Amino acid sequence: MRAVDLFEQGVRPAEIARQVGVGHQTVSDWRNVWRQHGRAGLRAAGRAGRLPKLRRDQLVQVEAALAQGPEANGYATDLWTLARVAEVIERVAGVRYHPHHVWRLLREQLGWSWQRPAHRAVERDDAAIERWVKYRWPALKKSPGASTR
Repeated sequence: MRAVDLFEQGVRPAEIARQVGVGHQTVSDWRNVWRQHGRAGLRAAGRAGRLPKLRRDQLVQVEAALAQGPEANGYATDLWTLARVAEVIERVAGVRYHPHHVWRLLREQLGWSWQRPAHRAVERDDAAIERWVKYRWPALKKSPGASTR
């Protein structure tokens, strides 16, 4: 509709394309439709591209299932993988996604980000590590010899 306003002001198509952020040919197509059908012709264009496989209500159900965590969804470890998420989507919504496409769904539609888990031993003792670094390491660390002074 911004382009239509600019058409009505007599702005050149190249300038409209630059301001709106589309190609010159797109502006030309819009102008032809506008000349034939007016503003209503451009409003009726509808959605461009393929409709999403998941409806909004299904997406909400999938997100709720994912928020419960992998273990609550029957997995042995508490780690989401794209293949696991694809399985949950198919189980909850009955829609099959390729695991590589699941990432786009998570990022663009759910606003999730990729997280790498911290790999730490279960037996790790942070207090013991801190003590070693503070007391034992300085005692073991070599100091410069007399010849280097």
